[in-house]
Amino acid sequence: MVLNVDNPPQSIPASVQLAKVEILAKLYIDGNPAEISDTTISQFCDWLWEEFQSLSLNLEFSWYERYSSVAEMFADIKQNHLWVSAENYDTTLGLNPIYNFIFQAVHDDDHYLTNSDFSLEGEIATYNATAKRAPSLDVQKILYSESVLRSAAYLFLGHSPIAKIVFP
Repeated sequence: MVLNVDNPPQSIPASVQLAKVEILAKLYIDGNPAEISDTTISQFCDWLWEEFQSLSLNLEFSWYERYSSVAEMFADIKQNHLWVSAENYDTTLGLNPIYNFIFQAVHDDDHYLTNSDFSLEGEIATYNATAKRAPSLDVQKILYSESVLRSAAYLFLGHSPIAKIVFP
């Protein structure tokens, strides 16, 4: 079973889109950090490692390099290159930092594969693509928190929220 979030039709008014961002952002901002079992964290890391091995990109890790637009990122990916920024994924799962980098690389590659931008709709489309490959509902919930809820909080606040995983 895939925890699926549908893309809204493009004809939905901007006020409704903003309300959706706010609702999802508040789920993240006001949510308590989830309690995640060691088994789920291990499953998540194993799955990320398998995903990483299937990427055909030359990844370059950086603490500060960040794409200013999806077009800039897609241009790099077309050249089999991707900058992965540490500032984008600072989860509190207590993982080895390499898994945060791997997660961002997998996530950004799914942006490319789904031709999705950095809007909430783009993040939802990216989440849906990634979630289909996730090994369990708990991993899907982690992905949802990171890809959809945290992105909504970023869009709502205008800056990165405090990193946490929430299961609303």
